[in-house]
Amino acid sequence: MQLHQLTISEAHELLKNKKISSRELTRAVLDRIEAVEGQIDAYIVLSEELALQQAGLADEAISKGKCLPLTGIPLGVKDLICTQALPTTCGSKILENFLPPYDATVIRKLKDAGAVIVGKLNMDEFAMGSSTENSGFKITRNPWDVTCIPGGSSGGSAAAVASDMCLGALGSDTGGSIRQPASHCSVVGMKPTYGRVSRFGLVAFASSLDQIGPLAKNVTDCACLLNAISGYDAADSTSVSMDVPDFTAALDGDLRGITVGIPEEYSAAEGLDPAVMSAVSDAVGVLEELGAERVKISLPHTEYAVAVYYVIAPSEASSNLARYDGVKYGFRNKDRTDLMNMYRSTRSQGFGPEVQRRIIIGTYCLSAGYYDAYYGKASQVRTLITEDFKKAFKTCDVIVCPVAPTAAFKIGEKIDDPLTMYLSDIFTLSANLAGIPGMSVPCGFSADGLPIGLQILGNHFNEEMLLKVGYGFERATEFHKKKPPM
Repeated sequence: MQLHQLTISEAHELLKNKKISSRELTRAVLDRIEAVEGQIDAYIVLSEELALQQAGLADEAISKGKCLPLTGIPLGVKDLICTQALPTTCGSKILENFLPPYDATVIRKLKDAGAVIVGKLNMDEFAMGSSTENSGFKITRNPWDVTCIPGGSSGGSAAAVASDMCLGALGSDTGGSIRQPASHCSVVGMKPTYGRVSRFGLVAFASSLDQIGPLAKNVTDCACLLNAISGYDAADSTSVSMDVPDFTAALDGDLRGITVGIPEEYSAAEGLDPAVMSAVSDAVGVLEELGAERVKISLPHTEYAVAVYYVIAPSEASSNLARYDGVKYGFRNKDRTDLMNMYRSTRSQGFGPEVQRRIIIGTYCLSAGYYDAYYGKASQVRTLITEDFKKAFKTCDVIVCPVAPTAAFKIGEKIDDPLTMYLSDIFTLSANLAGIPGMSVPCGFSADGLPIGLQILGNHFNEEMLLKVGYGFERATEFHKKKPPM
């Protein structure tokens, strides 16, 4: 096995025992990027010199006997998480040259753990999209089939992990943006409970929905990354002050007595590919063979999730993106001398069509005379969706369902049909609306050889149960070991 193919846990053992150095490992990953980035286009910013400096510091720490689980491990970061030494563009022309004056809390935690930041990863502009086709800079391609999308909005993160261009990555999930690309690229991705991971330094899309989380090659690495980034942060008013368990301790593979809820509404969802449903059904069968018990549950307000999300998320985006006006930072159209024309032309040229569409929708929903009818009503239904999950978790430990209705689709196939694109998140949106944790683990392949993910949802702050079930399934199957035919 070549060094870039290692998992985080495998690399940690080699580093700890001084069989390899972090500089060797980082150099191998950088060489891998040079070899395949031209096919995938996962990175917006590559930080070779800085990464090798960080690797050198990691080697010094290891030589002194300090080797934490992430010390010397090359990681990628989605480009809406602030990094002091690297540009943070959010995949948008309006922030093309923005250099943050500080690190996000999760970046500080990674640095404290000795991790190596290889670069910033491509994404849908301001995390608005399901395919990474909405980036202001490039279209990322799926390593399993470069004519297909990798998912979004954390498509660069998932594609980089799947193609061994980093050993793990951070993404963000507002409506499925970690889990859906993880499913499409056959990696493990987790959206933690809202408030589990600090959002300080995460450029906001929809503040009540956004959450940072890990993407990794397997469940063990996912737990390791979650250990590093979790915890209370006084700088984030939405951060929850709770003890953080050692998530790797949950990885025992024992699923006896665990109840798995199967939502009856999901099997009848519009556009669900029979191949996806078959793979998920087979996965449930594996869980039963491992000792889990299947129970039927109902999430009766599921049919409203897409509508609720596409009122709440654009409304919050409209408010959050009002600050990008060409005055203090970011792109400004300097051809205009009149203030209002400068605002208008700066935002028209700086934002892409999908971001503009959501700003317009959100502004309308928040406007005088419409707030109660749209945002207010959506917030009420959001509460009903949350109550559905609370009721379901009284009868089951986890909920299992598809991540996406289909495997990855062709680049360009849905870009001109926003509604169809939005419906590709039908199974993931509810977890963000309810604030519960969710993860995707590889569970099969379509007839075309494209990956399919199994979604595991859990109760608030019960990421351990998700990891436990995911790890048990992973140990009993080989899907996570398959690699793209690159």
